[in-house]
Amino acid sequence: MARTPDHPVEPLFVDRWSPRSFTGEPVPDAVLASAFEAARWAPSASNVQPWRFLIARHGDAHWDIFVSLLAPRNALWASRASALIVVLSELKLERRGAIVDNDSHSFDAGAAWTNFAHQALLLGWHTHGIGGFNRDAAREKLAVPGDFAIETIVALGRQGALDTLHADFHAGESPSTRRPIAETVFAGRLGQPAFASERDAA
Repeated sequence: MARTPDHPVEPLFVDRWSPRSFTGEPVPDAVLASAFEAARWAPSASNVQPWRFLIARHGDAHWDIFVSLLAPRNALWASRASALIVVLSELKLERRGAIVDNDSHSFDAGAAWTNFAHQALLLGWHTHGIGGFNRDAAREKLAVPGDFAIETIVALGRQGALDTLHADFHAGESPSTRRPIAETVFAGRLGQPAFASERDAA
């Protein structure tokens, strides 16, 4: 299904989507370093950069542990990715000499992951964020300290042919649509049109 934006944007933002079919081929260090470099330059509150990334590559010493964290249905397809990346965010920050809660830790980690995903796509690699996994097991098996939140697991790989994907997922293996911005952007409060064209249409 072709995606068509309603307003002018760089193609990168429309071209990025989350396939489940992956080839499993090795991902070069240069690709990972470039994607993580993009993540490094994401904005964050007080520039504390709360994101951390734990990575396993297909077939390495950490791979089976990372796959075991996934919900069984997600493991059916994500086990064919080239890498699995656990995204963490630090819950505290230092402000004027005091350690305080970082209320934007998840927001900032999301910005870093988005940078990662777009840079990976520019290099010919796709990503898919995964919410269905066992966070308690991840904390235990990956020795994640309590002062970090476990945000998501990201599968990264080259997109594979449909016949590499479990049949349960064939029907959904295409880019999804998005709501029009009139349903997500409002003037001052929910329900109030933000743009003149929307107010005229109402």
